[in-house]
Amino acid sequence: MKIGILSRRKELYSTSSMVRACEERGHEVQVINPLRCYMNITSHNPSILYKGEALEGFDAIIPRIGASITFYGCAVVRQFEMMGVYCVNESVSITRSRDKLRSLQLLARKGIGLPVTAFAHSTKYTEDLINVVGGAPLVIKLLEGTQGKGVVLAETKNTAASIIEAFKGLNANILVQEFIAEASGSDIRCLVIGDKVIASMKRQGREGDFRSNLHQGGTASLITITPEERSTAVRSAKIMGLGFCGVDILRSKHGPVVMEVNSSPGLEGIEKTTGKDVAGKLIAFIEKNAKHGKTKTKGRG
Repeated sequence: MKIGILSRRKELYSTSSMVRACEERGHEVQVINPLRCYMNITSHNPSILYKGEALEGFDAIIPRIGASITFYGCAVVRQFEMMGVYCVNESVSITRSRDKLRSLQLLARKGIGLPVTAFAHSTKYTEDLINVVGGAPLVIKLLEGTQGKGVVLAETKNTAASIIEAFKGLNANILVQEFIAEASGSDIRCLVIGDKVIASMKRQGREGDFRSNLHQGGTASLITITPEERSTAVRSAKIMGLGFCGVDILRSKHGPVVMEVNSSPGLEGIEKTTGKDVAGKLIAFIEKNAKHGKTKTKGRG
């Protein structure tokens, strides 16, 4: 097979791990910087050019689209879909999961457990907004935040009101969520490929920090997830339409609640923590599922 990995840096752990897995299984692999692609958009012969040459003959594409390049990166993925190339995660699914508000609405509609969440444009009714999620302490998030950035814990109503006002001064969209105190600054990252959780780990925030993201100094350890947590992760991935993703879950007193579905999860933490060859399992999944023209979004945008 000929497999393309859309990534801006081939030396990144996740990208290099996927390259290794492809080569070990005898596949031709090319790392493609999506920002350096340019596209010929036609009805009968859509194409993508890269460094002056047409990208042709690909059996599958693995998108590693960072949040900062979602718009153009997904345009490139969409072009591959127009060309009939199988994409592990399709453009519509990536944009769906990147929109925190949209993804939460879709998950809620299908009955997935979530923290109580509020969203508003005006700060005129800040106190009402805070009361919707049960008062302080509460978590305030920028919709565009990633890797634990743009996430603030407000321990009092006054603090929450001040933070909301400050964020609105930045003309930023925000979410307000209940604080799951019983999670004790930890969450569970489930790696889903297809309809299976193939690896999971517990992420614990550094002392004094309620965020468990490893990029913010958190630590990872092995964990055994429950059947309900496993089902929640798989269902969440399916609702988003993602073939490969990370689902972040908190253990609340009401059961598992989903914090985020990540369409481009990092592999370093979970491979090193679990000892599992996640990249190899992803390539094996592609071998079974890649088929020319097999795309849900072809012709629909």
